[in-house]
Amino acid sequence: MQIQMDDPLTDAEFWDFCQQNDGLTVEQNSDGTIVILPSTGGSSGNRNLHITRHLAEWIDEDGGGFGFDSNTLFCLSNGATRAPDAAWVEDECYRALTPEERDGIVPLTPGFVIELRSPTDALDTLKNKMNEYVRTGVRLGWLIDPLTETVTIYRDHAPPESLDRPEVVEAETVVEGFSLPLTRIWEPLGESDT
Repeated sequence: MQIQMDDPLTDAEFWDFCQQNDGLTVEQNSDGTIVILPSTGGSSGNRNLHITRHLAEWIDEDGGGFGFDSNTLFCLSNGATRAPDAAWVEDECYRALTPEERDGIVPLTPGFVIELRSPTDALDTLKNKMNEYVRTGVRLGWLIDPLTETVTIYRDHAPPESLDRPEVVEAETVVEGFSLPLTRIWEPLGESDT
């Protein structure tokens, strides 16, 4: 569902809108259009938990920086407000924010994002979102699509690269050392313990 606004809401106005509509996943396009995203089902929720768990473990053990789940809103440099399924921000960038900035819409672009396609997501919409991320400063992004069993890697200054049903996807430079096992993403739930 989309709501076309005459003028884009400010970050404060959009944050208030989100708080008044708690329980909805809401984003704002750079032109001010408010997008209410459909809820995901249990399979997508479980897959997303798997993804964020692996990212959190890597951050705690090796990577540093700060990780975020799909409830976190980021204000991108083009004015759009997005909630990637998982995101990572460099330590110094996040620590430079005020407590107020950390507790609202985060006013920066993550260095790394992951989007997980659910059955309710249009693939073209997600591809456009991934391209927007890269245009606004994301240095590495993964679009994981269980429906086609592909991972598309988006990098700054490079065309997207698609991988067919990889067992593991490994990051480079931005989140160097982070790898995500995908067996659980590709298999029907309950058939894998990885």
